[in-house]
Amino acid sequence: MDIKKVIKERGYTIEEVAKKMGISRVTLSQNMSRNPTIGTLERIANAIGCKVVDFFQDEQSPFSAIVKYNGELKEVTSVGELEKIVSELKKEGK
Repeated sequence: MDIKKVIKERGYTIEEVAKKMGISRVTLSQNMSRNPTIGTLERIANAIGCKVVDFFQDEQSPFSAIVKYNGELKEVTSVGELEKIVSELKKEGK
């Protein structure tokens, strides 16, 4: 996930995005450097006019999926990884 790259590609700076979101540059940087919530990703995407999935584009991998489970996002870059998650969910009866 490369949020800073997408922000730059859209022609914004971190400071400009933070201002549009009504938060400080430091707060935005801290949120991006940790594991941002889906809500934070949605707010950033709205501020720069893109979709959340744009943050997960990986030119190296022909496969990419975003899985949200228990409020946490995980990028999956192979069918094997996705199958593993599905298998774990089936074991848990979800």
